[in-house]
Amino acid sequence: MKDLVAGPRYMLQGFGLLTRPGLRRFVAIPVLVNVLIFGGLITLAYGWVDDASRFLIAKLPDWLHWLSYIVIPVFVLTSLVVIFYGFSIVANIIAAPFNGLLAEAVEAHLTGKQFESSWKQVARDIVPSILSELRKLLYFVLRAIPLLLLLLIPVVNVGASVLWMLFSAWMMTVQYVDYPMANHHLFFKDQRARLRKRPLLAWSFGGLVMVCTLVPVLNFVVMPAAVAGSTALWVRENGLTPQR
Repeated sequence: MKDLVAGPRYMLQGFGLLTRPGLRRFVAIPVLVNVLIFGGLITLAYGWVDDASRFLIAKLPDWLHWLSYIVIPVFVLTSLVVIFYGFSIVANIIAAPFNGLLAEAVEAHLTGKQFESSWKQVARDIVPSILSELRKLLYFVLRAIPLLLLLLIPVVNVGASVLWMLFSAWMMTVQYVDYPMANHHLFFKDQRARLRKRPLLAWSFGGLVMVCTLVPVLNFVVMPAAVAGSTALWVRENGLTPQR
């Protein structure tokens, strides 16, 4: 059960790492990407959820209207998770090369190793990073579509929401551990295999990332914080040089 505590602790450590001297310069571009993505689409998201909730209530027969007190909150919360996770996918595709550089800088900071990458390396990594993000997107879409269809069915969507939350938490962890692991030539298949051995760690870390994504203003810095937190997780759980 210690993994349930460890996951959120790494995420909180990620927020703290963003302010460390030597790391702040690697945070600027991921934060800028998040501000532009979330700032531009957040109003549209809330408007769509409100309209969809009203439509769903109107479709419920009168004798089932009492279910609106259960179905609608679940629908709203799940819809916001879906939308904000979709935004985070777009943000990560754009910022992927810079997130990889941030992960390497955080690992160097935690282990005391020499930081060797450069902005030229970022330029070389743009295409491979985007391809990696698209591979994760395909993995997500193929599993999300059946769950999203279930979410459209009243009553059934209550149980489906639990599955969606677990899947979303898993995907958040898959999304962000990719950066430190890929720096060590561990790619998508190997990453998932390692995470399956520690499901509670993956769910608890990704769960807090998901919650932070839903919090206004905090979601502007959640991406670099999750990159830093997942790198701290990688360093600690793999027994690298003790953190400072």
